[in-house]
Amino acid sequence: MQSEYAISIKGLTKSFGKLNVLKGINLQVKRGNIVALLGPNGAGKTTTIRILSTLLQPDGGRAIVNDYDVINQSAKVRANIGLTGQFAAVDEYLTGAENLHMMGRLYRLSRADSRKRTNDLLEQFDLVEAGKRPTRTYSGGMKRRLDLAMSLIASPPIIFLDEPTTGLDPRSRLTMWEIIKQLAASGTTILLTTQYMEEADHLADYIVVIDHGKVIAEGTSDVLKAKIGSDHLEIIITKPGGYEKAKEILKGKSVQTDDDRRTISVATKGGVKKLKEVLQQLEDAKVEVESVSLSRPTLDDVFLNLTGRKTGAEEPANKKEKK
Repeated sequence: MQSEYAISIKGLTKSFGKLNVLKGINLQVKRGNIVALLGPNGAGKTTTIRILSTLLQPDGGRAIVNDYDVINQSAKVRANIGLTGQFAAVDEYLTGAENLHMMGRLYRLSRADSRKRTNDLLEQFDLVEAGKRPTRTYSGGMKRRLDLAMSLIASPPIIFLDEPTTGLDPRSRLTMWEIIKQLAASGTTILLTTQYMEEADHLADYIVVIDHGKVIAEGTSDVLKAKIGSDHLEIIITKPGGYEKAKEILKGKSVQTDDDRRTISVATKGGVKKLKEVLQQLEDAKVEVESVSLSRPTLDDVFLNLTGRKTGAEEPANKKEKK
């Protein structure tokens, strides 16, 4: 009987010489979910993916993929996963179709099954016409789509995506997002690493933030955002007299004012409900509002609050030397 979790990691550690990359990572991924692994450069995201895909052995801890141990049952793990790395791993001298067919044969599919699967994937990834051309003529987005298609040739139940949209233009990124969502909708379990906060926000059912080789926060996007603060309601009042009246109505610890701009900012956890309430109070008092906006914490805010730096930031050199 299959366990609830497609991926289960407990106490995973890995060092390269004196550099401790993973320091006891714990992680669980439910079947059919998309889980995003967030972290700055050097946090241990790619190392985790490489261990789970049996490309690297951990120093300690345990990792289970589809109920198979990555160390003791590595062959069975490889038979149950697909992997798309940070760079498109395609043969540029072969056509798209030839790349897929070659991968199918490497997975020991029969010639007929490999051809059928190749044709299905070319259609699914909108590469039917391009599939006849050498991949050196492909755009970056097309190569990434082909790379992902190659990882699906054997229809694995679990896929690892290591920064799958890095370097893509916005249109190609949106295309990849749609493909990833379709895969999850079909029941595929996906663990992806990314430095794009909007990508995690858009795709992930669950988010795990790692830094310095440790998990420092996890939860849904909404849960993580709620941990760092309130929504912000900003109101600009049209007339000076109305502004003074509005300050009196809305005064409190969670209110900040800017007299020069006649702006009132309210920190609240009430969201849209609080917005309606405030606007009704001002309307009843006949205060004329020039503009109003409601902003919520973003995953960028979450990450900056947790780590003190942005996701693309490198680990400071002096800290690396101390490890």
